[in-house]
Amino acid sequence: MFKKAVDAKSHQRLSGADRKKLRRNIRDRFSNASDAILDLLLPPKAELAVSKYPNRVLVYGLEGDCPLFFDVDGRGRDIFPTVYALWRVPELLPAFVLKGGEVSRFMLGGADLMFPGISIPSEGFPSFSAGEPWAVKVPGNPAAIAVGTTTMSSTEALKAGLRGKALKICHYYRDTLWESAENCHVPNAGFLEDVVFEDPALSMSSRASDSSEVDPSVDPGNVTNDNDMEEVIDADAASSGVGYPSTTQSDGADEVTVQFTNDLSELKVAETPVDESNTEGQHSLSVEEVDALLDKCLLQALHTTIKEKDLPIPGSTFWSSHVLPCRPPGITLDIKKSSHKKLSKWLQAKASGGLISVKEDKHKKEVILFSVNRNHPDYLFYKPEKKKVDKTGPSTSNASNEEQLQKTLEVFEVYKPSVHVNPIFASVGAETSRLYTASEASEIVFQYVEKENLVKPSNKSTVTLDATLCDALFKGAIKKGSTYPTEIHKKDLGQTFIGRMQAHHCVIRGNDTVVRKGALKPVQIMTERRQGNKKMTKLSGVESFLLDAEALSSELQKKFACSTTVAELPGKKGKEVLVQGGVIDDLARYLVEHYGVPKRYIEVLDKTKR
Repeated sequence: MFKKAVDAKSHQRLSGADRKKLRRNIRDRFSNASDAILDLLLPPKAELAVSKYPNRVLVYGLEGDCPLFFDVDGRGRDIFPTVYALWRVPELLPAFVLKGGEVSRFMLGGADLMFPGISIPSEGFPSFSAGEPWAVKVPGNPAAIAVGTTTMSSTEALKAGLRGKALKICHYYRDTLWESAENCHVPNAGFLEDVVFEDPALSMSSRASDSSEVDPSVDPGNVTNDNDMEEVIDADAASSGVGYPSTTQSDGADEVTVQFTNDLSELKVAETPVDESNTEGQHSLSVEEVDALLDKCLLQALHTTIKEKDLPIPGSTFWSSHVLPCRPPGITLDIKKSSHKKLSKWLQAKASGGLISVKEDKHKKEVILFSVNRNHPDYLFYKPEKKKVDKTGPSTSNASNEEQLQKTLEVFEVYKPSVHVNPIFASVGAETSRLYTASEASEIVFQYVEKENLVKPSNKSTVTLDATLCDALFKGAIKKGSTYPTEIHKKDLGQTFIGRMQAHHCVIRGNDTVVRKGALKPVQIMTERRQGNKKMTKLSGVESFLLDAEALSSELQKKFACSTTVAELPGKKGKEVLVQGGVIDDLARYLVEHYGVPKRYIEVLDKTKR
């Protein structure tokens, strides 16, 4: 869009009304655009200017400063931040991380971002829908190098085998928009003329921290080392969208015998108030006490939070989402302070004792927790601790917890074996009557390949198809008279195998779980005009997300202070909620923020716009 130099048609100051409209459009466009972020980018007392270009593009920025936002169509719908804005507020947009700095040469040459050039984090490929704004970064450098829109959703990308175009680039470092700044600059020394590498300052500081001794005044639970790529993940790091794959390196440290369950239950740690500056409780724990605390948190998690439907689960997710929340208040649980030193070694030690079973994922290089032995003596004799309840207001607390539980929504795709793939499941001894996640289904076909030794010796990334596997993947999908393939790439094997299974979806809200066949139908919101030129907003499809139309109608009536009714959908199963007024955007935002409905499952149609 900004590859060639184009002179602006006009430059003018932004009026107060246009300034408010710009802030409102940015807040609606970006979910992370809080008032504090907007004040940082667009200070209330600073003069804002807008430049109009012949192709209807509007560029906003501070007078005499860098451009901060640009509007593609000039209507306020497709607003993007510039790299200057992302250098000031990196959290404004989610970002794809390239596989290496050399890939940035293509981006700075004006090419779009392709899926093979994206580094997939250890927690899995991020979720997104088509048409969302995303940034692009280089590993080891926190500053963005480009901005664009996604060409397809994450579901479509996985079905396509992570091939094709991922991001249509609108603006990048060193294009004409970047050069239009009166004082164009770079955020760090990693930005060169035609390529971007990691920030040297960050790499030097990490090396210095590796070579120096750990300061006892610093909380070791808050220090991580990216160069070593240690498997120490706290709750905040596990929830981020960008990361490096964890490794399972082993050293010669001796294995420490597991503490008896009675000793674990008698372990008492002094509770201290949560204060980041107070790390006395952590330093007072010896290696043996940390080991015992780890085992206690493990058993607590296995009893209270880990269910059979959660398995298999990556070790990093299990650590951050299940083990860490079970630690005592005010205690920083650091795996490096234990005798195991690494998360993978600790899980493997528990597996050798028979409490759990784990397996190393050769592709992601991470330990996966596959099953729990609930007949193990340690599990049977451990009594899980109950969470303390505030006695000052138990009824209010219970009511709020129940309400929050009802608003918690989980949506994921599952697959059932079909007649095409049943022989593969039978060959590896897997059940054909249950549902599998995408990772579980891929594991099944790779088990079959390993069992039958189908990996091509001359090319380890290629799988030779025998008669059973070829029929499972292509029988009925190849036209008559066409030749069946004899080989398939490992990258395509899993997605092709999943495509031959029956797609289902699972929706979990609170204590209610529903599994239905087929793809999940989205919620539809439509605004149209009625008699007297009045607007009416229709909402349908909420039953797919375990929402009651009657209860939702009453809630929307109070929320928007308007009349609402519920009617049967003509010729279809289900009900639709009629809301008086044009509240299409507010209603969509309310479903996302209040009931957790993902944006990709909301369809919006405004028939009142001419």
